[in-house]
Amino acid sequence: MNPFRIYLGTALIVFSAAAAAAANAPDGWRMAAPRDEIRPSFAYEPAGGRDGHGSFVIVADAQPGRHGFWTKSFPVQGGQFYQFRALRKVDGAEFPRRSAVARIVWQNDAGKSVPTDEPAVTDVLKRLTRIAEAEHPADGVKDARGWTEVSGVYRAPAKATRAIVELHLQWVSNARVEWSDVAFAETSAPPSRKVRLASVHYRPKGGKSMLENCREFAPLIADAARQQADLVVLPETLTYYHMGKSYADCAEPVPGPSTEYFGTLAKQHNLYIVAGLLEREGPLVYNVAALIGPDGRFIGKYRKVSLPRGEIEGGIQPGSEYPVFDTRFGKVGMMVCYDGFFPEVSRQLAMRGAEVIAWPVWGCNPMLASARACENHVYLVSSTYEDVSSEWMLTAVYDHSGKPIAKAEKWGTVIVAEVDLNQRLLWPSLGDFRAEIPRHRPEWGSEPGGREVGGSN
Repeated sequence: MNPFRIYLGTALIVFSAAAAAAANAPDGWRMAAPRDEIRPSFAYEPAGGRDGHGSFVIVADAQPGRHGFWTKSFPVQGGQFYQFRALRKVDGAEFPRRSAVARIVWQNDAGKSVPTDEPAVTDVLKRLTRIAEAEHPADGVKDARGWTEVSGVYRAPAKATRAIVELHLQWVSNARVEWSDVAFAETSAPPSRKVRLASVHYRPKGGKSMLENCREFAPLIADAARQQADLVVLPETLTYYHMGKSYADCAEPVPGPSTEYFGTLAKQHNLYIVAGLLEREGPLVYNVAALIGPDGRFIGKYRKVSLPRGEIEGGIQPGSEYPVFDTRFGKVGMMVCYDGFFPEVSRQLAMRGAEVIAWPVWGCNPMLASARACENHVYLVSSTYEDVSSEWMLTAVYDHSGKPIAKAEKWGTVIVAEVDLNQRLLWPSLGDFRAEIPRHRPEWGSEPGGREVGGSN
């Protein structure tokens, strides 16, 4: 058999299949690939999709690294808001968050990139023009039939006249993605989600009981309430500080007496409180952060995973879970002190959706505090026992760029920062890095849901 005839026959089959897919597809949709040698197969199924509305299909064979996408140009008016929405079903791809991705690219009529109008970091790459980088709509929860909603709302840059929507399957073999119910339409501006984050800078004097230590924070919590705080963070192991006792002597059930006391204050002032405590469960002692709600009820706890040598020597047990809690303003995670020296804890919390991380912390390198906030694009709220003169850890609120936007200077004070959880922060050459994290973050076997984030298998 002539090898050229085999190649030619294969090429004709591929071409015919692609032509058929293009012919069946709705107007304006076309197929593309970064390079022909990694191009996957395409099909449009008129009766496909979750509800039979039609679907765009991409199939990767056994060759590694297949990458292709369906794409369409949509007209836009600069300054207006637009919503993208699609349903996606993936088979054979271990990490759909990386392999089955939607992108939106802003262009002018000449097909060129356009400047961004949104707030951007300005103290790096100062000479670089702020371009509107590609958008990466987020994955929602996978339903019982295996379909995940992928969506996002965006403001078209002032000079944009079109949005190029791309539906990808990339970097995989022996996999299939089906995109359905794809919509891109003008919408209203999303509402703001403003929240006032507070932290207390205080060292308990050490009373005769653990409850007396707790009571010392009452006027500071009242001060946070006067500043209209929604969340106030207290320091680490506050029932142990200056007590002159062992960890075990200061441990109690959580929930227990201390959370009950802070619950009365939370309810009185209508705010959330995070308190650093020591928990006893049978013979085990944990260093914990406890979250109490504005109704006075205990919501949940985080058990410190990363233990320093002193706590190991003192018989403290490490935790192993990374809970994230829904509040009336957003999703809150917690970590404790030494956790901040390592990227894994804050990353696990961010992977589970944390928008704010409360951090009771005895002391830590402030550069690592900045890194934990920046690398995850979360607001980090720390409460420390370190004095500012030590040039070590701060009681502060860190923003998405890793900067402390509010920090304490004196003992016995409360710092407050108002932030908008819906306000994006763009970086030059990156754009919305928070949206890119799940798409570009390396594969990690300990992701939520077994191997995937947010139920997007």
